[in-house]
Amino acid sequence: MTDADWAGRRIHVQGIVQGVGFRPFVYGLAVRHGLSGWVLNNSAGVQIEVFGPPSALVAFARSLEAEKPPLAVIDRVTVQEIPAPPPDGDPAPVFAIRHSTDQPAAFVPVSPDVALCDDCLRELFDPHDRRYRYPFINCTNCGPRFTIVRDIPYDRPLTTMAPFIMCDACRAEYEDPANRRFHAQPNACPDCGPTLQLLASPLVDAGPLGLAEPRWGDAALLGAQHLLDIGHIVAIKGLGGYHLACDATDDAAVLALRERKGRVGKPFAVMAPDVDTVRRFACVSPAEARLLTSRERPIVLLRKQPAAECDLPLSEHVAPGNQTVGVMLPYTPVHHLLLHRAAESAAPPPVYVMTSGNLSEEPIAKDDDEALQRLAPLADAFLLHDRAIHIHCDDSVVRVFREGTLPIRRARGYAPFPVRLPFDLRPILAVGGELKNTFCLTHDRYAFLSQHIGDMENLETLHAFEAAVEHFARIFRVRPQWIARDLHPGYLSTRWADAYAAQHGLPVIAVQHHHAHIASVMAEHGLSEDARVIGVTLDGTGYGTDGTIWGGEILVASYRSFQRAGALRPVPLPGGDTAIRRPYRIALAHLWAAGIPWDEALPPVAACPPEERRILQRQMETGLNTVPTTSMGRLFDAVAALAGVRQTVTYEAQAAMEFEALAQDGASRAYDVAGMVRPATSAGPIAATPAGLQSDISE
Repeated sequence: MTDADWAGRRIHVQGIVQGVGFRPFVYGLAVRHGLSGWVLNNSAGVQIEVFGPPSALVAFARSLEAEKPPLAVIDRVTVQEIPAPPPDGDPAPVFAIRHSTDQPAAFVPVSPDVALCDDCLRELFDPHDRRYRYPFINCTNCGPRFTIVRDIPYDRPLTTMAPFIMCDACRAEYEDPANRRFHAQPNACPDCGPTLQLLASPLVDAGPLGLAEPRWGDAALLGAQHLLDIGHIVAIKGLGGYHLACDATDDAAVLALRERKGRVGKPFAVMAPDVDTVRRFACVSPAEARLLTSRERPIVLLRKQPAAECDLPLSEHVAPGNQTVGVMLPYTPVHHLLLHRAAESAAPPPVYVMTSGNLSEEPIAKDDDEALQRLAPLADAFLLHDRAIHIHCDDSVVRVFREGTLPIRRARGYAPFPVRLPFDLRPILAVGGELKNTFCLTHDRYAFLSQHIGDMENLETLHAFEAAVEHFARIFRVRPQWIARDLHPGYLSTRWADAYAAQHGLPVIAVQHHHAHIASVMAEHGLSEDARVIGVTLDGTGYGTDGTIWGGEILVASYRSFQRAGALRPVPLPGGDTAIRRPYRIALAHLWAAGIPWDEALPPVAACPPEERRILQRQMETGLNTVPTTSMGRLFDAVAALAGVRQTVTYEAQAAMEFEALAQDGASRAYDVAGMVRPATSAGPIAATPAGLQSDISE
């Protein structure tokens, strides 16, 4: 072979290409095509130098994208010709995986946590496999990623698996290019990996639970399974935090969990072992089945089975007043083992409530000491493990709409997967709103959306927010040059953004809430930098440029500015947040604004005490402690109250959700809403910036 028959290529691959088996994949391709060279991870992606016949190099580059590993997402491949060293005549060219390198200013997207793959699931239940019933089994195609990464490049020493030293058998797998655990960073087995522990809650008498002494390993798992099946509440450490679990068919257990958690009526999610079990209590379309079994394993909102067709009834307290129930399938080995029953068992398959491990309105607990303190009054027992969770990440919630996926809450399985932007941006931190907070960091053409943080209403959530911002800034190598925040001056996120910007000497851009919604959808659909759209934004609350509460707007918008072209007719919101918790007040406000008398035969009028009615009348006449609102969410509240569905709420959107459930049952009534849309009186461009690229997807 002559030098002319031997060429070299330097290839740089960007995207989600770390922690997904990409280097072993490249190694296998190179060997298959008879090429020499090397591959390594660095902070900017995967770097490859490869040498061989030009035709083999072309085939290698083609296979690189066409045959990529299941979890890999390739955003860009850059190929550069480089001089090739003379071929040494070795019939078996040497290709190597080199140690990772760190480039301080470079970054690479990080893979989300994904569900257990089919290969690992088979091994989990194979009595002849050395990982039989091992609750931390994983490979390069599945398992923890985002929640265990402390920094990039993605290598074991920079994850929370660092304290676990691989045994000889695991090390041999890790170093074998033919093994699917080749360079699987969380690789472990019962001899060298994390271990389960079951212990009683510090506030519970351990004797009756059979936990006078903690249980370990498989005994811990079987003990937790038994406690769940006899009606106890168990706090279970998962991928991104703790769940509180109980038997979803047991009224007493579900009610006890509601009482302890302080969750009066908000629906719980449930976990079932498989789609066939789900079909026994919920309707499942082919599109919903695909979501349930996807590698993301989100909570999927499903319509409940009619009572006559339901042969595995859940407790009515799981999702009271709703025709839907949130369902997910097992996504970790622990879940699979907890829900597994022997084939000969005559008992119905288990279905467990699996809700976030927190008190209402607090972030999910992730650290053991924190969980044992915060969740002690809520759980009877704790199923712990000794693999640390570096960053909290709750379950994602989605539903199917027109055969497509509609996100409600974006977290585990999806975050921190970025949105690819249609143009470059300077590094911007957009801090999100007050309710269901998420934040966004931009870097070049990536918008890195955080996992669901929660309602920014307490110190615990603020600390979780700050930890997540710091983590994103570190792993994606972003030093913000601008801070974008909501226009509302009273939000905790607004105050934090102003203080952070002052501390670091950064400019702040205030972005109107509904303009941010429209800009995020424009970016999601790849619209160009000079695009203009007509956007309709319908939600609960957004601080308007005129100082009123918006929520039903038609905006003519670009990324940088907007004009308010139309809105719902404003009505007074008496008492602010108090009115939101009492939909009868909002109904009375709509009646007053329409000039309709408060007839006591109307449900919201009857629900309002006479003295309160007199105060409300005075407030609306004088404008005292009221603010005008154009909110579509408040209109839904008013209609629900007028229809007699609900006069007070215990969680956001409860009245609208229960009204929707009633409408789906064919019990809705028609209401004349003619004339509700009016031309806006306030107009004019409002200065803004693409920094508003944030998605409050759960609103």
